[in-house]
Amino acid sequence: MAKWTSVDEYFSSCEPYQLPCLEAMRRICKSELPEAAECISYNMPAYRTSQVLVYFAAGKKHLGFYPTPGPIEKYAEELKEYHTSKGAVQFPYDKPLPEELIREMIRYRVEEVQG
Repeated sequence: MAKWTSVDEYFSSCEPYQLPCLEAMRRICKSELPEAAECISYNMPAYRTSQVLVYFAAGKKHLGFYPTPGPIEKYAEELKEYHTSKGAVQFPYDKPLPEELIREMIRYRVEEVQG
């Protein structure tokens, strides 16, 4: 597996069908986290302040979003139609990203970190 050093490099390794969702997630994260640094962490695009706030990654059939367990638990009802695990949610490429829900989850994650 390749080790990426930037989000642009990561994106360049992805399939064309994955790019619209990846670019939308990047736009959402940059909008909601203007003070955060964009980086690669655990070999995935991530946004960090004092710690990593959220990660995302291209899967074969879905975009994985990793906001950590708190937002997944908080928005469990809204996430019912998606496959989730303790700290992740899978957004299928064949459906529009739920942008407002993602924004709410990011805001909640920021609140968690800021205490």
